[in-house]
Amino acid sequence: MKVGIIGLPQTGKKTLFQVLTGSELREQAGPAKPIPGTAEIRDPRFDRLVSMYSPNKQARARIDLVLLPKMEQENIAKGDIFKEIDDVDALCHVIRAFEDDSVYHAEGSVDPFRDADMVNGELIMHDQIFVEKRIARIETALKKIKDEKQAIELDLMRRLLAHLEEEKPLRLMAFNEDEELLLRSYPLITRKELILAFNVAEDQLGDTTLLEKMAGQCRQNKMEAMIVCAQVESEIVLLDSEAEKTEFLQDLGIDEPALGIMTRLCLKALGLISFFTVGKDEVRQWLVRKNSPAPVAAGVIHSDLQRGFIRAEVMKYDELMEYGSEAELKKAGKMYLQGKDYIVTDGDILNIRFKV
Repeated sequence: MKVGIIGLPQTGKKTLFQVLTGSELREQAGPAKPIPGTAEIRDPRFDRLVSMYSPNKQARARIDLVLLPKMEQENIAKGDIFKEIDDVDALCHVIRAFEDDSVYHAEGSVDPFRDADMVNGELIMHDQIFVEKRIARIETALKKIKDEKQAIELDLMRRLLAHLEEEKPLRLMAFNEDEELLLRSYPLITRKELILAFNVAEDQLGDTTLLEKMAGQCRQNKMEAMIVCAQVESEIVLLDSEAEKTEFLQDLGIDEPALGIMTRLCLKALGLISFFTVGKDEVRQWLVRKNSPAPVAAGVIHSDLQRGFIRAEVMKYDELMEYGSEAELKKAGKMYLQGKDYIVTDGDILNIRFKV
């Protein structure tokens, strides 16, 4: 599952992608193409577990990212950008909110609210054009041969069109199982979860005005929003020690790098949660789909664990932190044995009992 990073030219997408993935990008010759990469999930819970267990090895979970070509009018007019967007599972729209006379803006001025609306409008327009064409094809086919399945699809498409004409993204709509199955094969971009990342100047960090102004729109359109300063994030990753990073953040008056928040929002957009396995040998973070039963989570670790699943020994992260050790947790009766119907929740610490 992949998160696509989109945005207008000169918004800081490339800088954020480089910081997230640890890669250094060169200017591409010829037509711009999607650039894949992976990013570590920066989760404070993982760091605390590593501190508690002092393992020989540690491994964070990673997510796949794709830096998509900039949303220039030429790319939008050709439709190429939408083909690339269709290949990802969720979107992160990087929006310029910093003033810098040396960096041009495609629209001539910095206005993050305008830019957010403009890109959202382009995505809605793409879906509307597709749905209109699909309706025309079905109507033509039904004039020749009556088909119940196509008649049902036509009704669905008309519902989608009415929704899009109100300038609303399709992720706001609810569908039954049959409709979901049908819609999966269609390139409907506004069904994807969307994160807005406002790239601000350093002196804007800690200012929540932008987020407060966007709060209503985010609720209405099921979007997540966050503040990031790509320039600051690129400086943080160059610091050698965690102590230096902590001091740097404290000087700025922020609790953690914005990239940690961004990767966790990406997880949420993908419908994924984290669980952990711990011990002296290794502390590892894993990802699994939300609402997955324990055997499915076991299968993420290794297929043998899912095949031979017997029980899951479960510790709750917050309870482990509260009691301070596994031994104290067991004394308090807070170590839980769960069967195959147990639904794994975010932050669970699992020890899988199995037999193959």
